[in-house]
Order: sequence, then structure tokens, then C-alpha cells
Amino acid sequence: MESARLDVLSGREEDFLAAFTEARPLIAVQPGFRSLELRRCLDEGRGSRFLLQVEWETLADHTEGFRRSAEYERWRTLLHPYYSPFPEVEHYGEPVLTA
Repeated sequence: MESARLDVLSGREEDFLAAFTEARPLIAVQPGFRSLELRRCLDEGRGSRFLLQVEWETLADHTEGFRRSAEYERWRTLLHPYYSPFPEVEHYGEPVLTA
């Protein structure tokens, strides 16, 4: 599971969401892509923060497949101008504990 906290420039949230809608098909066609969720932070004063979680079949599907694809270049063009600071992306495995 790829997880990224996206801090979007204040006042640009709706533009970001429109760009994300355009970018979503670029990732969805990638080999190994399973699903994604984009959630907006509900905490007061954090309406510009989003959490992106993308499920991949393997880590390499993201790091070597998507990130080296032509679609990723378009993804970057569409979305990266909205982030400040640039997001830290981390990858997580299967749950180790559930309730």
C-alpha cells in the first residue's frame, strides 16, 4: 500500500481536485494497480491536507512501473504544482494487527 500525505497550497484545493480527476485514469491503467482512495483531512485548519492511498500488486509496480512510465510524467505535470511541501511517499505491507 502506497500512502502519501498531500499538503495542497491553500486556496488551490478545488483546482487540485479537478486536476486529480484528470490524473486518476493515468494511474488506473498501470499494470499492478488495484485501487486508490483520496481523502480530505477533517481536522480544523487542515482542509488543504489530503491522504492518498494506492494499492498495488507489488512495490515494483509503483516504484519501477508507474514511476518510469510516460503516464507518470503527465501525472507529475498535473499534480506536483499543487504540493507544498512535496509529499513523502511510504509503502506499507499487510496488516500486522486488526480490530
